[in-house]
Amino acid sequence: MRTIENHSALGSELRRWRDARRVSQLELATRAGTTQRHLSFVETGRSLPGRPLVLRLAESLDLSLRERNALLIAAGYAPAFGETNLDDPRMRPVREALHQVLTGHMPYPALVAGPLGQIVAANDAIGVLTEGAAPELLAGPMNIWRLALHPGGMAARVKNLAVWGRHVIEGLRARAARHPDPQLSELITELSGYLPDAPPPGLDYLGFAVPLQLHTPAGTLQLLTTLTSFATAVDVTLAELHLEAWLPVDETTAEILRRPAMSS
Repeated sequence: MRTIENHSALGSELRRWRDARRVSQLELATRAGTTQRHLSFVETGRSLPGRPLVLRLAESLDLSLRERNALLIAAGYAPAFGETNLDDPRMRPVREALHQVLTGHMPYPALVAGPLGQIVAANDAIGVLTEGAAPELLAGPMNIWRLALHPGGMAARVKNLAVWGRHVIEGLRARAARHPDPQLSELITELSGYLPDAPPPGLDYLGFAVPLQLHTPAGTLQLLTTLTSFATAVDVTLAELHLEAWLPVDETTAEILRRPAMSS
């Protein structure tokens, strides 16, 4: 049963998210198809909207599926989006599809990771990233961000660690600002401690495109990272996964990765 506590909880959450997104009441009301007066009543606890409006408000605030469920719960409604373990038989088509994508990216490395960087699937070319890493970093579930920046992981082989590491951290901070998570913030603090001090980026710094310069016995690879999310997912587990794939910046890198020994 919905009570006055639901009114207050929902109102507080809406104000918090609206402030975080820097959206006015009028703008949010317009996006969600309601009036500013009604939204004001909701935020002050004088009115409790129906379930469809709560979902429209959550979508208008660009909340994740997990955050949308939390907003529904604050309003006294049941969650709208399921959270199915990836090992569940119902997720078999998803696992098969991910396998096809990863295999199709060969001979270049690609993996699927969870919201905190934990690797849930990877293709055979991932060996170029894990080569020489400390055993404790390879123990499951591996964390791609810790593997990348830890001194016992890839960091010892990354020629542009200061710049590339900053690029990785900035991406994680942007994600944490958009979707706050104490665990992610804690991980960012840990990862930041692994990076060497570096001067502020120059005018030619392109934060959105910093190739990874990775030393290997076959030569230095120059790789560009691409991130893909499953934005149309209706299951929390799938929505929180992302595909991380690396592409060669130059033909030399592509030729090295095409060698059978590199992808085996």
